[in-house]
Amino acid sequence: MKIEIWSDIMCPFCYIGKRRLESALADFEYADQVQIEWKSFLLNPDMVTDPSKSTLEYLSETKGWSKAQTYQVTQQVVEMAAGEGLTYHMDKTVVANAKNAHRLLQLAKTLGKGDEMKERLLKAYFTEGANIDDKLTLTKLAMEVGLESGRVLQCLDSNEFSDKVDQDIYESRLIGVRGVPFFVVDRKYGISGAQPKEAFEQTISKAWEDFVTTNPILQVAENQDGSSCDLEGNC
Repeated sequence: MKIEIWSDIMCPFCYIGKRRLESALADFEYADQVQIEWKSFLLNPDMVTDPSKSTLEYLSETKGWSKAQTYQVTQQVVEMAAGEGLTYHMDKTVVANAKNAHRLLQLAKTLGKGDEMKERLLKAYFTEGANIDDKLTLTKLAMEVGLESGRVLQCLDSNEFSDKVDQDIYESRLIGVRGVPFFVVDRKYGISGAQPKEAFEQTISKAWEDFVTTNPILQVAENQDGSSCDLEGNC
């Protein structure tokens, strides 16, 4: 069984959703037969990298919020992340275009390191305040999960895997993804947002029961209110 996940590295709910999925799979009897594939999604493809500016400053400017409002809104996300054992330093997150990081993720997928690379990028961005558009930083992160530096630089110094990133984004539009994270289980069931662990457990169990069927219809579970980030920049 396969779970495809459309996600952006800069989406705070994507890291939370990743943890909740992992928690559900930890209790799933057949977890060793579940394949995870990370799909690229860019919430702000035109974002201009500015290492001198934090995400809090960016949100305050673009949303027209005061610093106090921005802190209050993001603090709720920080607390939600803490509930999943994650440490967010939103005041340190760097405004950066994520396209290169997604190209690196695509490279890692071809080498069997997709999940490890995704985890490392998310931690680097939300916990460590790393610039995920800096080639040296990305190379260091990739080496930490076992990628060879020469191969990474070859990728980052070119336009390699840009088409794969674009393909994932195009595919997301075809199936109606408007916000991330978005989980597609065996191309039959969708989970929108960072749903509670129980929602993942129920959907995974149902998908497993139907594992041998060929129903192509993507069914998004009803009554969902999972947190997500949308294309309008609302999180």
